[in-house]
Amino acid sequence: MDIESQLGSSRTVPVNGGAVRIYERGTGAPIVFVHGLFTNAAVWRKVVPGLAENYRCITADWPFGGHRVAMDPDADLTATGLAAIVAEVIETLDLRDVTLVGNDGGGMLTQLVITRHPERIGRVVLTPCDAYENFPPPMFDYLSWLARVPATFDVLAVLMRVPLLRRLLGRSPIGYGWLSRRRIDDDVLDHYFTPVLDRGTRRDAVKFLKSVDKKDTLDAARAFPRVEQPVLVAWASDDKFFPIRHAERLAEDFPVSRLEIIDDSRTFLPEDQPDRLASSIDRFVRSGA
Repeated sequence: MDIESQLGSSRTVPVNGGAVRIYERGTGAPIVFVHGLFTNAAVWRKVVPGLAENYRCITADWPFGGHRVAMDPDADLTATGLAAIVAEVIETLDLRDVTLVGNDGGGMLTQLVITRHPERIGRVVLTPCDAYENFPPPMFDYLSWLARVPATFDVLAVLMRVPLLRRLLGRSPIGYGWLSRRRIDDDVLDHYFTPVLDRGTRRDAVKFLKSVDKKDTLDAARAFPRVEQPVLVAWASDDKFFPIRHAERLAEDFPVSRLEIIDDSRTFLPEDQPDRLASSIDRFVRSGA
């Protein structure tokens, strides 16, 4: 099955600084999903079908390095700027009582949305993600350094045009190799990587990477005690980058929260355990926590 067909119908939504391609499937209470760096809406392709019977599932190719619609050159693509774009899409679609679900870097953005733009958010689900001082995880800090070296990503893009090379990188520890326990299919790796072949997408990714600052996640953490919405922390049992102690810390810092550890999984929880994640989200929303 085509990757995007599992996510539903697509269209672009204008935002400050450009446009974002979104996908919609199902009807009912809205669930908005936020992916991480150098991925896109395809992260949620296994989760959406299990929820779309009862919910309006909205995924997007957020301007985070795996997007095919490049932003304007002057767009604000700092972490706080990206969080504002997520909030703007939610407002433009006139969504209310939103369940906001974040994974990896998207969980970091979700923290910024709930602490800076909480008005339309009803509840939050955080799966393994950057938090506190762990932004980015030390093993991926090299990306921010590379972004400061002129033309580095242009050279990498030339290499990524060779399918064998991009799949080798994708399955290496410095790619997606340690982010999931399951082997990611070649077509999914291509779906994540090929957008950076476009100069505009590379420019957007480099702009974000140059702006990465732990201050954003630490500032968000200081605001967690004031968050009124319930939070589900659904964490992976075997994560190599986002330790369970951070999940426990998140559950302690949010006033209304619950912690669930999902076995046999790593950072890409939607890849490793999509059915269990979908069930956890469904129970959380139905509980009226």
